[in-house]
Amino acid sequence: MEHLADRLGGSASVKAVYGEPVTADGVTVVPVAKVAFGLGAGAGRIGELGTGEGGGGGGGVDATPVGYIEISGGVATYRPIRRTWTDVAVPLAALVLGAALPRIVQVLRRRR
Repeated sequence: MEHLADRLGGSASVKAVYGEPVTADGVTVVPVAKVAFGLGAGAGRIGELGTGEGGGGGGGVDATPVGYIEISGGVATYRPIRRTWTDVAVPLAALVLGAALPRIVQVLRRRR
């Protein structure tokens, strides 16, 4: 497990977050991502000593693009990648829940 953590830790570098720059027509774009690593392991025994032993482990990586850095004319600008669905759905759900909450509370109070 320690060897696996060392190998994954070596991957957690700036290159895992910032991609290779791409240049075209005098504009350089550097991709930016959010990267998360996770590891877990466990072992256990059941019954008398030497019987019913087991163990296991696993890990995972998640990389999500979050934006890019645009370099043009000596000026660097960070441009986030907008997730329209999330940008609209979350506030809309909060609005609907906020509007419905008084009615939900009223119905729950009547049931008592």
